[in-house]
Amino acid sequence: MATEEGIVLKLQSPTTALVKTTKSTACEGCASKQSCNSMDTGKEMEVEVINPANAKEGDKVVIEFKSSSLLKASFLIHIFPILCLVAGAIVGQEVAVKFSLDKSATSAIFGFLFFVLAFLIVRLVGEKMADKDSYKPRIIRVKNSRRQGSAL
Repeated sequence: MATEEGIVLKLQSPTTALVKTTKSTACEGCASKQSCNSMDTGKEMEVEVINPANAKEGDKVVIEFKSSSLLKASFLIHIFPILCLVAGAIVGQEVAVKFSLDKSATSAIFGFLFFVLAFLIVRLVGEKMADKDSYKPRIIRVKNSRRQGSAL
C-alpha cells in the first residue's frame, strides 16, 4: 500500500474530504500523473479521499492508496486498449480472408475500431470504478490536528 501525507483543505461531505498533497518521487514514475488535479505550482495536487478518521479542515493527515486498485486501473488504462488493438487486427485479417479483401487495410481498420471501442469501454468501466470506495484513497490517520496545535 502506498501512503502520502497531506493537509485537509475542506470537507466535501460527512465521509469525504479534499486533501492537498505534495507529489512524491513515486508520482514521477506514474504513467497517470497527468490525470491528477495539479495546483499552480505543479508540485502539489488535490485528491478527494474517504475520511474514516474524521479529519477536519487544516488537519495534517496520512492517506493510503491500495496497490491492487492502482494495478487494476493501470491495466484498464494501458494494457486493455493494446490487447483490443491486436485482437482487432487479428479479426480484420480473418475477415479479409473470408471476404477476399486486402489483409493490411482490413486489419488496420478493425484494429483501429477495436482500439476506439476499448477507450469507450475504459471510460464506462472507469466511471463505475470511480464510484467504488475500494478505488479511492482514504485517510488512515490524523498526524496532527489543527485543533491540537491551537491548544498549545
